[in-house]
Amino acid sequence: MDQAPVVSKSCPHCEFKMPETAAFCPGCGRPMQAAMTAKGKVGGLPENIAGALAYFSFLPAIVFLLVEPYRRNRFVRFHSVQCLLISAAALLLGGLLKLASLLLFVIPVLGPLLVVLIDMAAILALLLIWLVLVVKALQGHALSLPVLGEVADRYADPL
Repeated sequence: MDQAPVVSKSCPHCEFKMPETAAFCPGCGRPMQAAMTAKGKVGGLPENIAGALAYFSFLPAIVFLLVEPYRRNRFVRFHSVQCLLISAAALLLGGLLKLASLLLFVIPVLGPLLVVLIDMAAILALLLIWLVLVVKALQGHALSLPVLGEVADRYADPL
């Protein structure tokens, strides 16, 4: 019985041999698809700076999506769309926390304490996510968040 030879490739990070169709390296677990990175300048700004600026509120994100040549750059569009999606998710989370606080205030003493603890945890989590996204954009990488990042990646293709 002759078997067809398995075409293999090496992981660029750990040199582990694997099949050509592998999505992740069995040795180190890193993805084998090419990640989106900043390569040069767009307009008057380096791509990584423009990508990081997109996270400083929704206003720069909207500007980058509307103004040439930023709107044609995939890296900047990805960060701009992801920023808008995170802003919308934060507003939704704020509304849900407000509703939960109305329900929790019914509980004497413990209710207001829970509201403060939950609100502070949500604010710290959002601040940490924002900081990581800005730092990764400054490093020239496109960190894709679960669900939101997938949607942003779909809409990042230039018009």
